[in-house]
Amino acid sequence: MTTTALRTILARVRRPRRRPGEPALLSGLLLTAGVLAVAAVIWPADMRGAVVLSVPVLLGGLLLHRLLEMWLLIGATLALLGIVVLSVPDSSQSVTAGSALLLAVVTAVSHEQVRRRHRLGVREGRPDMILAELRERLRLQGEVPALPPGWQVETELRSAHDAGMAGDFLVSRLESDGQGGYHLDLVLVDVSGKGVAAGARALLLSGAFGGLLGAVPRNRFLIEANRYLVRQHWGEGFATAVHLQLNLDTGEYRIETAGHPPAAHLVAGAGRWRLAQSRGPLLGVLAEVRYVPDVGTLRPGDALLLYTDGVVEDRSRDVDLGLDRLLGAAETLIPGGDFTGAAGYLVERVPARSDDDRAVVLLWREHR
Repeated sequence: MTTTALRTILARVRRPRRRPGEPALLSGLLLTAGVLAVAAVIWPADMRGAVVLSVPVLLGGLLLHRLLEMWLLIGATLALLGIVVLSVPDSSQSVTAGSALLLAVVTAVSHEQVRRRHRLGVREGRPDMILAELRERLRLQGEVPALPPGWQVETELRSAHDAGMAGDFLVSRLESDGQGGYHLDLVLVDVSGKGVAAGARALLLSGAFGGLLGAVPRNRFLIEANRYLVRQHWGEGFATAVHLQLNLDTGEYRIETAGHPPAAHLVAGAGRWRLAQSRGPLLGVLAEVRYVPDVGTLRPGDALLLYTDGVVEDRSRDVDLGLDRLLGAAETLIPGGDFTGAAGYLVERVPARSDDDRAVVLLWREHR
């Protein structure tokens, strides 16, 4: 997804500065504030003025534009002053220190909501819709197309602390050779950072990398991806990636990695996992890069395991121990030969912590 696409999403939830009906909504909230103020004067023991006025103030923060919300706050302030004046000498029953503090907190929170919406330029109560749609687009871009018979793939992506967006993402491309054969490209990327901040960069990169797949020769994908990332000049602009190129007719594959943990190949005949020997520098750090690939063949019963560093790294242990833990858990899957549900199993079982984004991609060739 490019910046233009991101702007398109924002435009879908953007609204004019003064929508029809907003003045009427403001009038209704001011009238409500007035009615509540009168009720607080008549029944001071049952209706604390500062408390009941929190209701229209809160609704205004959710529904009104910044300028109209300021008018509502002015009206609520005048209503509160009216309660104090009309309740003398028993104003302490309508406005207590605690209720005044509550109103102040509600006002601050409501104003902050309005300020954030104004900064984004979106309509009332809708910033969460932007995040939800961005999450959905990132998820859809990471879906692997249905593979031909004999091949299966599972993916599992988890964000740090179960946040809404993650810095790990997957892009894929399934291409027909026109003669009944297919070629699959899978790119698993881990953007620097974690959570929503990394998720925003992941969204932009997923669109760009998805566009690069098929637009450049396969053996130059990581080179061009690195060149694109270098041009962004981001403060935290680096990323790691693993690129799998797989011929679904012959099972021949080529794996290239950019600062990414090594992929693992299950050799079913030997009953063991082999770590790929591909290597290369991070994306977005060096202007000129070179990647050394690992090549091999997936035979019936074989599998490939791709993952991000959040699965194997831990501040309290060496990364090799994390790799051993991952491969040990993966070896328990070998006897069954069916890897359905294995990606989720590995994400749940292997990581020692959940404060980093985690992703697992497991692709296997079925026994004939």
